[in-house]
Amino acid sequence: MDFVDLKTQYLRLHDSINSGVQGVLLHGQYVMGPEVSALEQRLADFVEVSHCVSVSSGTDALLAAMMALGVGPGDEVITTPFTFVATAESIALLGAVPVFVDIDPVSYNISPDGISAAITKRTRAIMPVSLYGQCYAVDEVRTIAGEAEVPVIEDGAQSFGAASRGRRSCGLSEIGCTSFFPSKPLGCYGDGGACFTSDADLAQALRQIRNHGQDRRYHHPLLGLNARLDTLQAAILLAKLDGFEAEIQARAAIGQRYTDEFERAGAALTRDAEVGLLVPFIPDDQLSVYAQYTIQVDDRDGVIEALRHEGIPSAVHYPIPLNEQPAFDNYPAAQDLTVSRRVSRRVLSLPMHPYLSEEDQDRIVNTVLAACS
Repeated sequence: MDFVDLKTQYLRLHDSINSGVQGVLLHGQYVMGPEVSALEQRLADFVEVSHCVSVSSGTDALLAAMMALGVGPGDEVITTPFTFVATAESIALLGAVPVFVDIDPVSYNISPDGISAAITKRTRAIMPVSLYGQCYAVDEVRTIAGEAEVPVIEDGAQSFGAASRGRRSCGLSEIGCTSFFPSKPLGCYGDGGACFTSDADLAQALRQIRNHGQDRRYHHPLLGLNARLDTLQAAILLAKLDGFEAEIQARAAIGQRYTDEFERAGAALTRDAEVGLLVPFIPDDQLSVYAQYTIQVDDRDGVIEALRHEGIPSAVHYPIPLNEQPAFDNYPAAQDLTVSRRVSRRVLSLPMHPYLSEEDQDRIVNTVLAACS
């Protein structure tokens, strides 16, 4: 059993993927070839924004977004400690200060109340993470940001294809960023990412920043990055986009089935408890792409071992909050981070992909339930 089954996906799409790759090999435009602009247009249409600027990774998307907004040394960017290191790492690499705010115990996303308390005169941006495939609290965060006149950068590395009240992830703020790492809901066969915006000036800056800050050959108004998406990856993503909507619906159905099966056995929704076997809660106005299907358990090591014994892979996203990582010892927490700390000790991600069979899913659920009994 695979944690993420990329082989089955490739076998279903191999004709279109191989054709796209062959096309690039034949025309030989490996950097900024025609597939890149074609992909950007399709992605912008999908998210329903005016501009998509592809980049070489999700991390570079965050860097480019902050650079386009003028984030620099000494500025503060409010974000969550319960995420992959790239979120805060990108802030620190620009000389800015990641200000960590605790998470909501139900969604695992940043707490809007915590954001309000963390804003200072040095706050330059708010960077919520749409974790595990579910969008951040858009209306609440945008209201707070608007009152403070601070832009929002969505870290949608795990949520491309998700939606909040009918609006797609990455189209929910001034700039939305995502990753096309292979295991993401929409993944290429290497590193890749993109920024999304409807602001033409920001889009122009992002395009310059990803290509060493140049606006034309050998003319560099800005400092930038070497952050272009290569054409082979663009061709692969174009092929995968054809079936992406169906995969989103399959992920949602599999995620809901996991929850239904656990609840039948007495598991609690995350909103109801802090101990025991807890399953995700997705509100009716949200569409999650379940980048991970993540539960909470009391004896995580015991459950992991029980799954391993049955040949079932699992993963922990994320075992150590960023504020407890040595690299961030010198950066402040804006508040008590109790929820992040508690959750980090209890979360466990189960196999999740669009091709997970009901038979395998039942085996996973039964193994978890037996280990928790």
